Amino acid sequence: MWIVLTLLLALSSGVLSLDKLNMCMDGTHHKVEPGPEGDLYSQCTPWRDNACCTANTSSAAHNDNSYLYNFNWNHCGVMSAKCKEHFIQDTCFYECSPHLGPWIQKVDQSWRRERILNVPLCNEDCHKWWEDCKNDYTCKTNWHVGWDWSSGTNKCPTGSKCRKWTDVYPTAKSMCEEIWSNSYIYTTYSKTSGRCMQLWFSGTNPNKKVAEYYINNAPRHQSFVMTALLSLTFAFFSVMMH
Repeated sequence: MWIVLTLLLALSSGVLSLDKLNMCMDGTHHKVEPGPEGDLYSQCTPWRDNACCTANTSSAAHNDNSYLYNFNWNHCGVMSAKCKEHFIQDTCFYECSPHLGPWIQKVDQSWRRERILNVPLCNEDCHKWWEDCKNDYTCKTNWHVGWDWSSGTNKCPTGSKCRKWTDVYPTAKSMCEEIWSNSYIYTTYSKTSGRCMQLWFSGTNPNKKVAEYYINNAPRHQSFVMTALLSLTFAFFSVMMH
């Protein structure tokens, strides 16, 4: 019995880790499983070897007020081209990345069933994003909630006013953590550290090794999984013995 128990635990733990290392979120536009997508568009092409997005999604990610979420980047005047590039890349990362498993959380929202939370973002990506947007304007800190959607696209809510980016987000850390309600967490890790996720990359996706590191170094999560598996296994054997 103990041999079977050990094998079940090892197998189950391995499958869970493998799933988290290569999986897609349960979201509005995500594929069920990741796979090659050779026709990904422009800034989404780095994920073409293994993606959770389709070619149509990658193309729409580059459009203002696209069908993806009807989100208007230009809610406080026309967003600068350099700033918009980062939001397009952020959308590609969110829609296409197959290596976000360690940070995927269940949510009860009309437009998605899962989200990412506290993804460790590489320092260079966060600071460059903030630097390229610092002369732009916005009326909100958290872009996930609180918009006026009465026209079908997001507008600044009543009582808000457009302010310079650096007044809304005085630091790169505040922007990266607050703009998407803690989807990202600010880190001091560089892209060469293997400890942070990269929005911008070329060649082989470096984020797989980062996800693997966090899967293998999450003792609280592993402890919970092992406890749950033990409980299920003992329950199974109790039924079998009776």
